[in-house]
Parts: sequence; structure tokens; C-alpha cells
Amino acid sequence: MNFLFASFETVTGLPEILGYIFTFAFGAIVGSFLNVVIHRVPNELSIVFPNSACPKCKNPIKPYDNLPILSWLMLGGKCRNCKEKISARYPAVELLTGLLFTLTFWAIGFNAFLPVCLIFVAVMVSLIFIDAEHMILPNVINFPLLGFALLVRIIYPIFFGAEYFPDLRHAPLTAMQNLPIWLVSLIGAVLGGLVGGGFLWLIGEIWKRLRGVDAMGLGDVKMMFAVGALLGWRLTLLSLFLGAFSGAIIGVFVVSRQKEKDMQTQIPFGIFLGIGSIIALLFGEQIIGWYLNTFIPG
Repeated sequence: MNFLFASFETVTGLPEILGYIFTFAFGAIVGSFLNVVIHRVPNELSIVFPNSACPKCKNPIKPYDNLPILSWLMLGGKCRNCKEKISARYPAVELLTGLLFTLTFWAIGFNAFLPVCLIFVAVMVSLIFIDAEHMILPNVINFPLLGFALLVRIIYPIFFGAEYFPDLRHAPLTAMQNLPIWLVSLIGAVLGGLVGGGFLWLIGEIWKRLRGVDAMGLGDVKMMFAVGALLGWRLTLLSLFLGAFSGAIIGVFVVSRQKEKDMQTQIPFGIFLGIGSIIALLFGEQIIGWYLNTFIPG
């Protein structure tokens, strides 16, 4: 998104590099929590209690063995007690979240909307990995994300202005300038949700009626309704395009690697929707601007 950029050094008086270091470290810590979410939510377990423990020997993981990325490396990817291998997914999620948080800090800037973007990225990471492992997108994550998006769309225009929501600068919302800005933003959230979730639902219904099989689960629909509520209709369309494009490429690759070609092979679409949504959040306005200037001049 093309946000008003604020320098970390200008605001805090500290070197900009410290902002990146702190953001990466904070992202790695959040990634450690996301590992808990990814493991426990699909199994309908509490993400608060009990403390993390080795799946095999059940010994609680000590605080000094729970340092993001570093503990896994120092332990050689094994439990300290029973030497059971610890999945590489744990440091991968921590590293990925740290890198994505750092990228978000670079792309968004040090401003009031940065916390919203970091939360959104964290939720997308959890949904991507849950869908990859379990092929579900849980309501317990999608619904709070939707509520969060609606609150942001109401509160931020009131206190910080409309700069953080580029859809407010485009039709059809530009025709509603006589309404309060928070209401226009809320209407934009509903429109974005309908574009995201409604489009996927329509595609799924058409496919089901033509082929007699479900093209995708309603988890994808709910996820994109929440994404659309925050990003607005333009960036949501871009998210869908990026998700479909990357998913199609991976799908062709997966089918080509099969001995028996099966076009009914199920691929978790939420992975690609999540990736597309993160790209659209961080760089969507630049991508759309480049496309319009390149292929639709004037």
C-alpha cells in the first residue's frame, strides 16, 4: 500500500537499523507463538495451556530451549531429553515471520498502520501453514480476522484519516463523499469482503454445478471475506489473481510430477491466497499502478 512513510530514526532518534533488528526479533518471537497456533488450533486445543512440551517424552520445554530459531539450531533439531527430532517447520515459521515482519516494516514505514499490517501478516502465516498441513482454514481464526478488519476500517479513518485505505480514493466509494468517512470505509470493507468471498463462492458454486464436486471449501471464502474487508476491493482482486496464478503454476507442477495424471488432485488453495494477500498488502498499489501505466496508458 502507498502509505505515508515515517522514519523510525526521525520518530525515535535511534538508528534505522535498530528498527529492522527489533522488528525481525519481534517477528521471530511471534513466529514461535504461531507455531503453537498452527499445531493446536486444528486439533482444537488451547493455545494458552499447557506449556509447550515434547510430543514424545511430554517433558515441558524449558525457557532457554524455547528461543526462536537459536534453540533449534543449538539442540541440533532434537529434544534435549529424549533426542526426538523436532520438525524443521518450527524454526522455518519463526524465520519466515521475522523476515516478513522486517519486509513489512520496510514497505509500510513506522506509522500507525504498521501494527495492523503486522497482525494481518501473522494471521496469514498461521493460515498458510495450517492449510498446508491440515487443508482447513479454521473459523476460530477467520472470524476474529473479519471482526478485526471491520473495527480497523471504522476506527482508523476517524483517528488517522483515509490515507491507509486506497479503495476510498476510487469508485464507487468516491461517489459517497457526503457520508461520514468511517461509514464510507465500512461500506468499502463490505464491498471488499463481497468481492473476495463472494467471487470464490460463485466460482465454487459454478464448478460444483458443472462438475458435481466441490472446487474449494468455505474456509477459503471466509478467509477472503476477511481479507477483502481490510484490503478493499482493488487489492482483494489482486490477491485473488496472484493466488490463482501461483496456485495454477504449482498445480501444473504437482500434476506433472505424478505417475498417474489426476486433475482432481487437491491443493490447499489457502496457501496461495495467503501469499497473494500479503503481496497485495505490501506492494499492491505499486503493482496495480505499474499494470495500469504499462498496459492501459492514458
